[in-house]
Amino acid sequence: MSHDWKDFNDARTQTTPKEEATISVDEIKSLLLGRLREALHYLLPAGVIRNGKFHVGDIHGNKGDSLVVELNGTKAGQWHDFATGEGGDVIALWAGVHGKDTRSQFPDVISAIHEWLGSPCKPVPKHVLSAETEDLGPVTGKWDYQDADGNLIACVYRYDPPSGKQFRPWDVKTRRNRAPEIRPLYNQPGIKAANAVVLVEGEKAAQALIDAGVCATTAMNGANAPTDKTDWSPLAGKHVIIWPDHDEPGFKYAESVAARLKTLGVASLAVLAVPNGKPEKWDAADAVLEGMDIGAFLVSATRATVAPTTAIPAFSVGHYLDDDTPMPSDIVAPRILTPGGLLVLGGAPKVGKSDLLICWLAYMAAGIPFLGMTPARPLKIFYLQAEIGYYYLRERLKKLNFDPNLMPLVRDNLVVTPQVRMLLDEGGVEKMVDTILGHFVPSEVDVIVIDPLRNVYDGGKSGSENDNSAMLAFLQDRIEGVRHRINPNAGVILAHHTKKITKKLLEEDPFQGLSGAGSLRSFYTTGIIMFRPDESRSIKQLMFELRNGEGLENKYVDKIDGRWRELELESARLVNKDYGQKLDAERRRKHDKILEIIFDEARKGELYTSSMFCQVWEHKAELGGRHSIRDRIEVLTSKGYIKFVKEGAARSRNGFLCVEGMETPTDKTDIDPVTGEITTIFKRLLPTHFRSPSDGGLMPVEDPEVWIYHEGASE
Repeated sequence: MSHDWKDFNDARTQTTPKEEATISVDEIKSLLLGRLREALHYLLPAGVIRNGKFHVGDIHGNKGDSLVVELNGTKAGQWHDFATGEGGDVIALWAGVHGKDTRSQFPDVISAIHEWLGSPCKPVPKHVLSAETEDLGPVTGKWDYQDADGNLIACVYRYDPPSGKQFRPWDVKTRRNRAPEIRPLYNQPGIKAANAVVLVEGEKAAQALIDAGVCATTAMNGANAPTDKTDWSPLAGKHVIIWPDHDEPGFKYAESVAARLKTLGVASLAVLAVPNGKPEKWDAADAVLEGMDIGAFLVSATRATVAPTTAIPAFSVGHYLDDDTPMPSDIVAPRILTPGGLLVLGGAPKVGKSDLLICWLAYMAAGIPFLGMTPARPLKIFYLQAEIGYYYLRERLKKLNFDPNLMPLVRDNLVVTPQVRMLLDEGGVEKMVDTILGHFVPSEVDVIVIDPLRNVYDGGKSGSENDNSAMLAFLQDRIEGVRHRINPNAGVILAHHTKKITKKLLEEDPFQGLSGAGSLRSFYTTGIIMFRPDESRSIKQLMFELRNGEGLENKYVDKIDGRWRELELESARLVNKDYGQKLDAERRRKHDKILEIIFDEARKGELYTSSMFCQVWEHKAELGGRHSIRDRIEVLTSKGYIKFVKEGAARSRNGFLCVEGMETPTDKTDIDPVTGEITTIFKRLLPTHFRSPSDGGLMPVEDPEVWIYHEGASE
C-alpha cells in the first residue's frame, strides 16, 4: 500500500459510474463527514471511541490503538496509523479499507461512497455512535438475525466492559438501536432445513453448537427474552430440545419457554438436565470448548419430556397487525403449493393427469417453471405412484422431452416408485416413510406426491371415498402422518379421480366432482381440476381453487411435440367457442321435447325417419297423437332445429331425423385401467340435407359442421 495518502479537498469534480449527473468530491466528502462515526463503524467494526477519537488496530480492521481518526473540529476525518506512518482524509481511509488505489480507481471509490450514502439500510447500528457506548469498549461479538430465506432482520452486538458483558440490538427495518417489535429467532435458515432444533440461552451458545454441526437457536435477549414478544412459529412441527444454562435464570428461562412451546404444535419437546459436577453458568458453549461429543450427549443426556397441552395457538389482532416478518416462500409460485400445503389434482380417468404430473414434477426437480407455475428452487420430490408398472414408467420417463443440461437435477431430485399395490394404512405409512428415508435427508424433502389417491386409500370400516368422515380421518392420520414424519413444511400433492365434468357441474362447481369433496376441500390449500372442454379435441383446461392466494385464471394446455404447453388466448377462445357451441346446442334441444328424444335415442343407436318417429312415440312422453307429432316436426324442420341424414335411409324420401350435436355409438369401447369401467366410444352424426324455409324443398347442406337456424327460430 502506498504511504503518500493525500487530502482530496482540492480534487477535481468526478463523475461516478452509476450517476450521469456530475457531483463534486466536496459534496461527497461533506455528506460522509456528516455521518462520520457511522461510516467508521461500518468500515472498521472493531474500532472504539475514546476521548473524542476513533481507535483501531490498523486499516485492515484489527483490534488495537495504532490507527487514530479525528472525530471533531477542522481535522474531522483525518487519520494516522502510528505503526506504519500512513494517513490521509476520510476518502483515503475508505479507499485503503477496500484496497483501492486512489489514483487509478478514484471514480470507483467515489461511486462506492455515494452508493453507501444513498442506501436505505446500513449494517451498522446508530447505537454505537451514542455517548452511552463510548465507554463500553470495542465490539467483542456480533450476531445477525435472518429470516428463513436469509434476509437480515436485526443484529445483536456484544461488549465486555469492566462492569460485565452487555448487548445492544439493532433493528434493520427501523434503523434504530432496539429489538424489533416481534423478535425473531436466531438461525432461521438452519431451522427451516432441520427436523430437530436445540434451543439455548444466548447467541454465543447457539453459534457454538451450529459450528459443531448441530442446528441451534436462541431468542433475542436470552434468559431475559419476553416469550410473548418472540415469534416462535419457525419451531412448529420441529423436535425441540431446550438446553438451559446452569443457573437459576437459565432454569426459569427453560421453564417459561417450554410453557410457550407446548401449545405451538412442536413435534416433541424436552428439557435437558445439566450433567452433575458442572460449574454455575455452564452452558452449551462451554460444552463445545470442553471437547464434548455434542451428538452423543444430546442422545444420552437425562431429559424431562414436556407433553403438549390441549391449548391451541391464538394471537391478538394487534399481534397480527404488528407482525412484519416476511411471508414464507412458496414451494411453487404463485401460491400453487405453499409450505405445509396440500394440493389435489383432480380429473376424470384417462384425461392425462399422470402424464402432466410426471412432466410437472420433472420441471420442479430441475427448478424451472412449468405452465406458468414456478418452483422456488430445484425441489427434492418423492413420488409414490400406484398405476404404472416399472417398464411402462421407464418408457414414459425416457420420453421426457427435457433440456439435457438440466437432466442431472431431475435424475437426483426426483424419486419415483413403480406401481405399488398397498393401502396407506398404519403399515403403509411405515413403508412409505422408510422408503423416503432411504433416498433423502428428511428435512430436505420439498414435495411428497401420491398418485392416485384412490389406489392407496384406507377408508377404515366404511371404505368409501365419498364418506367425508372417513376421508377426513385418512387425510389427518395417513397423509399428515407421513408429512410430519418426514418434514412438516413439505408440500403434498394428491392426484385424485373425479367423475366426468358435466355442463351442470361445470356451471355450478366443478370441484364438487372430487370424490370426498367435502373433506378434501376443507383440508386442501389448492385444488386443480383438469378436464377436456371438448371431447373431440386433445386440449385440456386447468381450473384452480386457492386457499392461500388470489384466484388464478383458467389455463388451456396441450401436449405438443412431446411438451406440455399453455395455449395462446386465441386457441383458448377457439376451445371456448367449440364448447360454447355444444352448450348452445344443448340449450336449443330443450326448445322442444322431440329434439331431446331424437338426441337421446341416437346415443342408444336408434335413428328415426319422420314417419317412424310419429308411429313409435305416439301418445308417449306427453307428445300427443301421430298428427300432432308430425305437425310439430314440420315446424321444427322449417326452422332448422331438425335436419336430415340421407345415408343409410334409402327407403326414406327425406332420411333420418338429425339434431345439432347428435352422436351415435360405435362398436369400439374404452376400458378404464383403474376402475375397469367399460365406456362406449361415440361418433358425430352430421346432417346431409335440410328443409328450405322458402319452398319446403329438401336442399343439400353445404357445411355440416355449421348449424344454421332460420329467422324466427331463435330463443
